[in-house]
Amino acid sequence: MNSAPHHVKREEIIDYQTYSEIRDEIRDEIMKIKTSRRIHLGQYLTFLFENHETIKYQIQEITRAERTVRESSIQEEIAVYNSLLGNKGQLGCALLIEIPEEKDRRPLLTAWLGLQEHFYLVLADGSRVYAEYDSSQVGEDRLSAVQYLTFSLDSPPVGLGCDFENLNEEIDLSKEQMEALAEDLSATQVA
Repeated sequence: MNSAPHHVKREEIIDYQTYSEIRDEIRDEIMKIKTSRRIHLGQYLTFLFENHETIKYQIQEITRAERTVRESSIQEEIAVYNSLLGNKGQLGCALLIEIPEEKDRRPLLTAWLGLQEHFYLVLADGSRVYAEYDSSQVGEDRLSAVQYLTFSLDSPPVGLGCDFENLNEEIDLSKEQMEALAEDLSATQVA
């Protein structure tokens, strides 16, 4: 797999014991970074846009939790998490479909089949860029409550929306959100 400029490299991942010693300090910084990349759309949808630092943190967390030392396992985690970032000119995000009531979860995820085709980012000129998604995240009878999406962009977004029936909503991004996503998009272009 070719590595995009914003992908995490193996040499950036430290052993889980060393990481554990500095984890609290790193976690505080990552939570600040994530704040402007967490975007709520309507009642049920939360988009968590990822960047180099948030993905590096997730890799460190999984290797710590699983006490991973085998090199091939570390490389596998890096490859999996880097794929969430997308490639050059893409923003990657995890979408959480948050349905609080257990009794409502399955019926809604079934009723919302096809939802993954209706998410878009709005550009400054008003045009829409629809998300790309992995079809393996969608079952025949219901949608997964976690989706991994990428958006291929030429310029930073100013809004986020969904045009699926009954979940039709569009929001303007805050100044902080626009700046964070513009920074992340710019990082995908660095040679």
